[in-house]
Amino acid sequence: QVQLVESGGGLVQAGGSLRLSCAASGSIFSITAMGWYRQAPGKQREFLARITTGGSTNYADPVKGRFTISRDNSKNTVYLQMNSLKPEDTAVYYCNALRGLGSYWGQGTQVTVSS
Repeated sequence: QVQLVESGGGLVQAGGSLRLSCAASGSIFSITAMGWYRQAPGKQREFLARITTGGSTNYADPVKGRFTISRDNSKNTVYLQMNSLKPEDTAVYYCNALRGLGSYWGQGTQVTVSS
C-alpha cells in the first residue's frame, strides 16, 4: 500500500501562486510515476501533470506553462508549483501514485482562486 498526503492548498487571488506538496509513505519502492489531478464541482476529475521516476514530465494543455511538477526523492515528496492562477483553477487537487497495477490517491486539498 501507498499512502499519500497532500498539503498546501488554500485561498489565493487570481494571478497568484501556490505550491502543493504530496508526501508518499508505505510501499513506495516500486512507484513508477506520481501525478496531480483536480476535480471541480460538477466536473470529472482531470489530469494535470505527471513525473516519472526517471524525471520525465508531461502536462495537460490547460496548465502547460503555468504549473510545474517536481520531486524531492530524499523526502519522498512531489510538488506542484502553480503560477498565474485563474478562478477556473478552483478545485480539489489530488495526488496520485502508480505502482505496478495499483493506483493510489491522496485525500485531496482545496484550492480556491478568487477573481
